[in-house]
Amino acid sequence: MTLDPQIQDMRDRRARTGEPPLYTLSIAEARAADLAAIQADAGTPRALYEVHDREIPGPGGPLPLRIYRPGPDPQLPVLLYYFGGGWTLGSIDTADAVCRALAAEAGCLVASVGYRLAPEHPFPAAVHDCHAALRWVAAHAAEIGADPARLAVGGDSAGGNLAAAVTLLARDAGGPPLLAQLLVYPNTDQSADDASMRANDDPWLFNHHSVAWYARHYLATPSDAADPLASPLRAPDLAALPPALVITAEHDPLRDQGESYAHRLTAAGVPVELTRYPGMPHGFFAMTATTPAAARAQSRSAAFLRTRFAREA
Repeated sequence: MTLDPQIQDMRDRRARTGEPPLYTLSIAEARAADLAAIQADAGTPRALYEVHDREIPGPGGPLPLRIYRPGPDPQLPVLLYYFGGGWTLGSIDTADAVCRALAAEAGCLVASVGYRLAPEHPFPAAVHDCHAALRWVAAHAAEIGADPARLAVGGDSAGGNLAAAVTLLARDAGGPPLLAQLLVYPNTDQSADDASMRANDDPWLFNHHSVAWYARHYLATPSDAADPLASPLRAPDLAALPPALVITAEHDPLRDQGESYAHRLTAAGVPVELTRYPGMPHGFFAMTATTPAAARAQSRSAAFLRTRFAREA
């Protein structure tokens, strides 16, 4: 592989120390290891004007919501950001550094919801939690100092999958209307068997074994893989969805399905910007302390959001 030098160093360090792949651990061990690794690679989180936690009602009970505010403006646009972790790992803390960076650089309020995780709460619990959080933010915009006419969704990995699914729900349920979707190496097809899925099997990086492990925990039955809310690429119609920025990584088993989704959105008449980052593995978006590509990708994402929000200002 032609990995970026910093990523190669990270990969080789894992191999030297014998760091076990997450999919070989128990759920509890994997959750702890995942959060520790992400926080170590993210560096020092940015300071913001205000960050506060609250609870909102969800389909299965209260959901934690963290709101990031870059300044005192009482009517900021909003990005609902869904953390990654294969629907099995992750928490609001997982995406903290990314949410802070996007809030600061995009000049928007960012809200991150602690959706329910599998295997305790399999598909479609996470999708409905994420949609409920979007609807809550739209309905309580004045309360949190947000502009309900300028809403976007985004996320990385499983979070990108959830963001794509929420756009389908919002379109088909009559709202809330969305101005943009930010999909960072999203999982879009639970049954994908393509070139990037087959090629990426390095045990020291996210690989096709990782993908299968997460899917086994997330999907209640194998037939769920065909549901568009689990596999947005399988949706029969992608028209009338919000403009998208799709970010993929060269050395990622999810690369091809992410790019296939971008091409299908384009074919359906949705404005799409697609960017593949060479030399990068899955997960790089949060690795600002490891590779400069992460900061570039975050800045690119913020620029996309600023442009989409400005059109409705």
